[in-house]
Order: sequence, then C-alpha cells, then structure tokens
Amino acid sequence: MSWSAHVTVATVVQRNDRFLLVEEQTEGVMHPVYNQPAGHVEAGETLIQAALRETLEETAWQVEITDFLGIYTYTPPMFPDQTYFRFCFLAKALHDTQQPLDNDILQATWLTLAELQHSGRARSPLVVKAIQDALAGQKYPLSMIYEHPFARFTSDLEA
Repeated sequence: MSWSAHVTVATVVQRNDRFLLVEEQTEGVMHPVYNQPAGHVEAGETLIQAALRETLEETAWQVEITDFLGIYTYTPPMFPDQTYFRFCFLAKALHDTQQPLDNDILQATWLTLAELQHSGRARSPLVVKAIQDALAGQKYPLSMIYEHPFARFTSDLEA
C-alpha cells in the first residue's frame, strides 16, 4: 500500500456565535456534510492565498486572514493510505460577493457549534476541533509561517 499526503487549508470565520460553513456532497457519504471553507493548495500559491481563494470560491465571502489556528492531521478510516495536513486560519468576514459557488458546494451557511454538533454531519472531526480551538482562544501570529518565495533555478541554499 502506498501512502499519500495532502496539503490543505481551511478557514474558520466567526461572526458573533456563528461560523461560516459549507454544505457539500462528498465521495463515499450518502448525505451532505458540513465543512469549513477548505481545499488543496494549488501549485505556486501560498497557504494564505489558498485559504483566501478557497473561502471565496466555496462561500462567495471575501475575508481577511487574521491569525494562524494550527495544523491538523487526519487519516480517514475509509482511506488509511491518505493523510491530510490541514493548515487552519482564523479570518474576519468582510463582504459577501454573491458570486456563484463551486459546483460541489450546495450552500454556504452560518451555524453555531451546537447546531453543527447536533446535525451529526461534520465532514471530519477536524471541523468541530477547529471551531472548539477558535472558541478557546487558540491563535498564533501569521509570522509563525515562513514560505520561501518560489523562483526558478534558485538554490534552496540561499535561504
């Protein structure tokens, strides 16, 4: 069995006691699930750029990334050969652009932690854990993340 790692980002956006979530249909699950705006980092983008892009594409909300929440790992029971490394950010909602959402997103919605837990439809345990950590006041400065600028033919030894 070969193992694969997935680098992903997620954004926890809180407004009063509610959190911005997406309702989506995902592979291998019969019913829609809730997730933070999240997704894979694309080639050439930073973690923060990926978080901003995914949030806009999945929710139509422009946000400001304010803090780093943490790194969360998850190996789904149905895919033991895959591990997700999820870089989570805290963000402030700025503006709902009303643009169309990604095709796999059913809707963007605002739920409390209790509503999410009561639904039993969190996509993974990481969705609830990130909200719990945000409510507990966990946060780190964005300067904690160093991303070396990409430049073709530049040696990593120059860092």
